[in-house]
Amino acid sequence: MAMPLRQSIKVATYLAEQKLRGRDKFPLIVELEPLFACNLKCEGCGKIQHPAGVLKQRMPVAQAVGAVLESGAPMVSIAGGEPLMHPQIDEIVRQLVARRKYVFLCTNAMLLRKKMDKFTPSPYFAFAVHIDGLRERHDESVAKEGVFDEAVAAIKEAKRRGFRVTTNSTFFNTDTPQTVVEVLNYLNDDLKVDEMMISPAYAYEKAPDQEHFLGVEQTRELFRKAFAGGNRRRWRLNHSPLFLDFLEGKVDFPCTAWAIPNYSLFGWQRPCYLMSDGYVPTYRELIEDTDWDRYGRGKDPRCANCMAHCGYEPTAVLATMGSLKESLRAMRETVSSNRE
Repeated sequence: MAMPLRQSIKVATYLAEQKLRGRDKFPLIVELEPLFACNLKCEGCGKIQHPAGVLKQRMPVAQAVGAVLESGAPMVSIAGGEPLMHPQIDEIVRQLVARRKYVFLCTNAMLLRKKMDKFTPSPYFAFAVHIDGLRERHDESVAKEGVFDEAVAAIKEAKRRGFRVTTNSTFFNTDTPQTVVEVLNYLNDDLKVDEMMISPAYAYEKAPDQEHFLGVEQTRELFRKAFAGGNRRRWRLNHSPLFLDFLEGKVDFPCTAWAIPNYSLFGWQRPCYLMSDGYVPTYRELIEDTDWDRYGRGKDPRCANCMAHCGYEPTAVLATMGSLKESLRAMRETVSSNRE
């Protein structure tokens, strides 16, 4: 796991505090969506199918920052839509960083080089660039040529300026272990991004392409083969060891979607950012008034093939914190990756 040591310590301290306070449900990272509009039309995305009036809306800075502070989460992932289309996205980031929240700005990078001057490098901030494959595969997934080359150029420029750069790669049933290995090798070895996040594609109900989402067994086989030969240890993956075990099918976990809540223009989304069973205005209502036992594989048919990080990464993190053996294992990998 390539999480910086400072961030690892802060998250571990936060989790310990929650345990001491006797809290059984609390946020680890907030998925903040200050807009739904995007400059691409990815076929696997269900966020751009809102009416035109909704796509024109932009969340006020105070509302965005207030939601994060209300939750108390130590980390924030700003998504959308394309966050760089928000005219005040730099101010949202600045205010969150000033409060020492770890902020990941998710972007397709089409606007990144134009907007980079608005941001300042900080150990609390990183650009998280979406990369689903090498040139041909990535451009096909976002339905536009030239996006891969622009994203690579933006990553190089951001690294040159001293920004932390992470990536997020979603894999579909059209991927093979070889295509996974190729893109992660490129990101890890050639572009030398700081961290990489990986995720099996989840079947958004509104996504235009419903044919290429992975099932559970497909996911396990794909990652089991991709991780072989020492790749998993070599890659700077931004995941806990137990979550990677989960992707391979070595362990199984219940869903804890409450640990990565989603806040958007509509409010706090039930139960997670991948499914929408209504919205509530406050984080407290989300936690206290949602029947969390209804969700997860074997409970809700919509969850049958989900192995997404928003539901299962926090379970793995909590399991790590509850085991001395797993805590030491995660610590060894963190220290090892920070020495590279």
